[in-house]
Amino acid sequence: MTGYLVQRLAGTVPVLLLISLLVFTLIHAAPGDPTLMLLGEETNAAAVAKAKEHWGLDRPLYIQYLKFIASAAAGEFGKSFKYGEPVARVIKTRLPATIELAVFSVIIATLLAIPLGVIAGSKPNSWMDNLGTSFGLFGISMPSFWLGIMLILLLAGILNILPTSGRSTYGVAGPEITGFYLLDSVIQKNWAAVWDGLTHVFMPALALGMNMLGILMRVTRSAVLEVMNEEYVTTARAKGLAEKNVIWRHVTSNALIPVVTVVGLELGTLLSGSIIVETVFAWPGSGSLLITALNARDYPLVTGLVMTYTVAFVAINLIIDGLYAIIDPRIRY
Repeated sequence: MTGYLVQRLAGTVPVLLLISLLVFTLIHAAPGDPTLMLLGEETNAAAVAKAKEHWGLDRPLYIQYLKFIASAAAGEFGKSFKYGEPVARVIKTRLPATIELAVFSVIIATLLAIPLGVIAGSKPNSWMDNLGTSFGLFGISMPSFWLGIMLILLLAGILNILPTSGRSTYGVAGPEITGFYLLDSVIQKNWAAVWDGLTHVFMPALALGMNMLGILMRVTRSAVLEVMNEEYVTTARAKGLAEKNVIWRHVTSNALIPVVTVVGLELGTLLSGSIIVETVFAWPGSGSLLITALNARDYPLVTGLVMTYTVAFVAINLIIDGLYAIIDPRIRY
């Protein structure tokens, strides 16, 4: 198992290089001059030339790419045009908010989808199965940005029970420790800030996780239906075990591998797919940072963010491969 994981890790190197080359080439091919966008259209030619020399944009493209690879290998990704700081530092200030949002989205989706999928799969063609399947289709089909707007109108506009945007209320949060608002609040035992963080994260997490909820529910239902016909399930029933023990102890535990796969893949997708939801809810994460970087043609920041998402996605897949051996010990052999 260790050899397999090492082999997978080595195979990610050419993938990362290829993605970095594609992103770097595409962002440079996009229309728009970053010097004019950041300095203004009225800037004279001398100032533009000086800015290009300062940012290294006057060098050949392959030289710029090699410089980026060298800085990426050192974990820096270069210096942001817009913010004037190392890209890694800029990303570090915004990434915790995106991770926090993605984790809460996974928690909401998992807590709702797995019970619904197990119930629907254990009682096929029943009213609970039809209700769960309809709910799953709703989650898969609903655009996250539209759902986010509807949640704002209902929960914030009409009912006025949740905040419309942002990550926290001004003056509630304590000093930053890890960058994760809720974790820092728990460490400081600032329970008002914990509640404030939960109220702010609920709507964007629900809007972001609804698609995952639908997919996870359908996958869980299919996995349970498949496992229900296995011989060990029939044997468990023949021994006189209660039906709920058969379902939750024998069926569900053996249907977890495809469920874990979907959770891992969707977590990586949520990290990179939170751009629209963060924009709708003004969430100060890396998704909204990517929009700002694209609008400013901030080449190092855009490429650094995409590479961060790629590394996160690869790391999550490696972790999922390791979890397979824990869930099903037969895979170790």
